[in-house]
Amino acid sequence: MGLISDGTTIFDAGAMSLGGSMVLIKKIALSSAASTVSFVNGASDVVLDGTYKQYIFTLTNIHPSENNTGLTVGFRDGGSAYDAPKTTTFFRARHEEDGSAAGIEYETGHDLAESNDFHSLSANTLGTGNDESFSGYIHLFDPASTTFHKHFITRGNVYHAANISQDNHTSGYINTTTAIDAVQFKMNSDTIEAGTITLYGIA
Repeated sequence: MGLISDGTTIFDAGAMSLGGSMVLIKKIALSSAASTVSFVNGASDVVLDGTYKQYIFTLTNIHPSENNTGLTVGFRDGGSAYDAPKTTTFFRARHEEDGSAAGIEYETGHDLAESNDFHSLSANTLGTGNDESFSGYIHLFDPASTTFHKHFITRGNVYHAANISQDNHTSGYINTTTAIDAVQFKMNSDTIEAGTITLYGIA
């Protein structure tokens, strides 16, 4: 038996609903290395506007072409540059594959303070081994708002080049009241060799 409030299902069969259904907008599966992967509102069937109040990007097996590099994300607030100013935070838990060490730490070197730089999702830890990659998601809230700053939350797991599992938690706000109309992913050096990035709207 579910719990329904004002016509909206809150709990059903033990599961909690945090919004509406996820609507598939665009999937980009890389067939060859790419320096950037961009989702631009109005281009190539991408919707990133006021149609939805929330958007989620899922990132699956993002694999770099260079060792000890990191996946990053940038946001565009009009124009052509992905340099919307951000203030962010970054912490992670880690556990080595051989069980020799573990820990949790706040990574001051990977957060931003009112910066136009791309935000780090994985730190500079990805490797080129065939089994080494990053998978996770970005939850972006109300990017079309011209009243509020835009918040985002990310979480992802890294297979570190040194055989370590890293559970990365990052978040922040895009410090502008201008609408965000595009999102771009890239490595902080070299290219993304493989992976799939999928954009959903929350109805």
